[in-house]
Amino acid sequence: MAGEKTEKATPKKRRDERKEGNVFQSKEVITVVSLLGIFCCLRLYFPTMYRTVKDCLVTFLGYAGTVSELGQSDLRWLSFQAAIVVVKAALPLLLVACVLAVIASGVQTKWLFAKKAFQPKFSNLSPLKGIKNMFSPKSLVELLKGIVKITILGVILYNTLKNRIFLVANTMYMDVMASTVYVLNTIMTMVLQVCMYFAAIAALDYFYQWWSYEKKLKMSKDEVKEEYKQMEGDPKVKGKIRDIQRQRALSRMMQSVPEADVIIRNPTHFAVALKYDPNKDNAPHLIAKGQDEVALRIVKIAEDSDVTVIENKPLARGIYASTPLNAEIPGEYYGVVAEILVQVYRLKNKKLV
Repeated sequence: MAGEKTEKATPKKRRDERKEGNVFQSKEVITVVSLLGIFCCLRLYFPTMYRTVKDCLVTFLGYAGTVSELGQSDLRWLSFQAAIVVVKAALPLLLVACVLAVIASGVQTKWLFAKKAFQPKFSNLSPLKGIKNMFSPKSLVELLKGIVKITILGVILYNTLKNRIFLVANTMYMDVMASTVYVLNTIMTMVLQVCMYFAAIAALDYFYQWWSYEKKLKMSKDEVKEEYKQMEGDPKVKGKIRDIQRQRALSRMMQSVPEADVIIRNPTHFAVALKYDPNKDNAPHLIAKGQDEVALRIVKIAEDSDVTVIENKPLARGIYASTPLNAEIPGEYYGVVAEILVQVYRLKNKKLV
C-alpha cells in the first residue's frame, strides 16, 4: 500500500527528529551505570563517611551530656552541624550519580540539547492519550522489564540472606567498624550480582529502543517523494524553470547574431555565427549556433542585419559539433575560416589584421 511505512528514514528526517529532541536512549543503561558507580564510590569513600558520622555522633552525645536545656541558638548550631555532616557524607555520592547519569545519557544521545524537548506539550495531558499509552506495546515492555527486575532482586536477596543470615546476625557482637565493613561487603556483592543481570537487561533494552526508534522513523514512499520535492523542488516546476532558462539563453544568443562577422550554414540544418576581433582575439569565436529551426532563425536575423552568410556544409557541421558556445574554434579550422574571413572583409573593405 502507498501509505505503508516501509522505507528507512532519510537523513533529513533524522536531522529534523533530532532537532525536535526525538532520539532513542535506554534508561536501563543509565540506571546500571549510576548504580554501579554509586556503590563503587561508596566503597572507596566509606572510611571518610564513617569518620564524619562518628565524629558527629561523638560531638552530639558529648553536647547532650553537658547541656540541660536546648535553646534557639543550640538548635541552630545542631542543625548547622547536621547539615554539614549530610553534605560531607552524601553530596559526593549524589554528584557522582548525577555526573554518571549525564555521561550515560550524553553518550547515547551524542550530547544532544534540544530546547523544544523542554517545551510543555499540553497534548500529553489528554486522558484518552494516557489510557492509550497504558495499553501500548511500550507500556507492556516496561511492565515486563519491571517484573523481571523485581524477580531478579528478590532471588538475589533471598540467596544472599539465606547463606549469610547467621553471619549478619553475629555482627551485633563485632566492632562497629568491622560489622559495618562486613555488611557493606555483603551489599556490594549483591549489587555486583544485580548489576550483572541488569546490564544484560540494559543491553537488550538498548537494542529494543533502537529498533523501536527506527520503526517509528520509517517513512512511506509518498513521504519520501514529498520530502524530495521539498528539498529538490517539484520536477514539473524545475522543468518549467529549465525551459525558461533555455529560452532566455537562446534569446541572448540571437541578440549576439548581428555582431557576427560571418554565418556559415549547411544550408538548412546547421548554422554557426563567428566573430573575430584582431585586437583582442587569438582566433575566431563561436557566438551563436543552432540546428534546424534555430539555424533558420540565425540565418534570418543575419540577413536582416546585413551579416554575410556563406554555405559550407562540412565546416558548419564540424564547428557546430566541436565548438562550445562563446569558445574559440579548433585549430584545424583556422585555415578555412581565415580564407572565409578574408573574403568577407574584402567585400566590406575591412582588414583582417
